Amino acid sequence: MINNKILGLIGLAARARKIAFGADSVEIELKKKKIYLIIVAEDSSERTKSKFQKLSEEYNVPIIITETIDTLSKAIGKSNKAIIGITDINFSKEIQKINNGGEVIG
Repeated sequence: MINNKILGLIGLAARARKIAFGADSVEIELKKKKIYLIIVAEDSSERTKSKFQKLSEEYNVPIIITETIDTLSKAIGKSNKAIIGITDINFSKEIQKINNGGEVIG
């Protein structure tokens, strides 16, 4: 399970408009090289998880697979968002530093 401090940072990044959310938006920003960290909900589909794992390898961006869609969505004040992309290098580094329960790939 993800640390509450990480959820707080994700929420802060959302309020600072330093995130992209939803599969399409994250993928577009990833291709523009504007994403520094991908966060995927554990309960998203296997197809979605494998797609973003491949994209994270292709674009050399770390990925964390953790939490539920509901928890991640609440952290950013949206509903039904399984994919979050952090567009700020400092938020990305801080979340990765704190993360110790989620799976980090890349």
